[in-house]
Amino acid sequence: MEGCFILCDLANDTTVVYNAQRAEQPFLPASTFKILNSLIALETGAVQNADESIEWDGEQRFVQEWNRDHTMRSAMQYSVVWFYQELARRIGEGQMHKWVDAVGYGNTQTGKNIDDFWLVGDLRITPRQQVEFLKKLVLEKLPFSRHTIGQVKDILIEDKTDRYIFRAKSGWATQGQHIGWYIGYIEIDGKAYIFVNNIDINSDADPKARKEIAKEIFKTAFDIDLDI
Repeated sequence: MEGCFILCDLANDTTVVYNAQRAEQPFLPASTFKILNSLIALETGAVQNADESIEWDGEQRFVQEWNRDHTMRSAMQYSVVWFYQELARRIGEGQMHKWVDAVGYGNTQTGKNIDDFWLVGDLRITPRQQVEFLKKLVLEKLPFSRHTIGQVKDILIEDKTDRYIFRAKSGWATQGQHIGWYIGYIEIDGKAYIFVNNIDINSDADPKARKEIAKEIFKTAFDIDLDI
């Protein structure tokens, strides 16, 4: 399996990279863009908060959990595409590009298709750029209010114990060569470690590897058994 893994110790400003060449390659962000989409939606008032419900449009989709009303919190958990497409339409083309550009997210190319540019459009981001984006999220150096950033950090939590808090988002780009993402960060005893996993998806078994690789690395590095 071809892939790239980056682990960044934010406190010590040290980074370990597996496959440095791939770390510089641009890819569609796919559903990892939901992190920025959420920030922009909250900041612009597309929704008032992470628990505001948007009504399902009634269209049956292939993931059963998508076929109901959702909040940003539940839509992040189940990676509900239609919900985030609706958020993007509410934000609008002009505002979306303004904020993507202000953040400096990847190549910043939002294009003309407001509700799928992160899935099939021209937007691209490298694994290293994902790390830089996450650094700004952790350190709250993005151009959003602390309240907005706090809400998004909250809905990204996938696992939490007395020792650590683990936040993450997966993604699966299906245009051309299928690409899997798993990105996020873990806070252990008050220290933050950012990770980005990027792999080729060539078989039905490969999507699971996005999380499995991360679990193995965190087990080896920190003796943590993630429940993800």
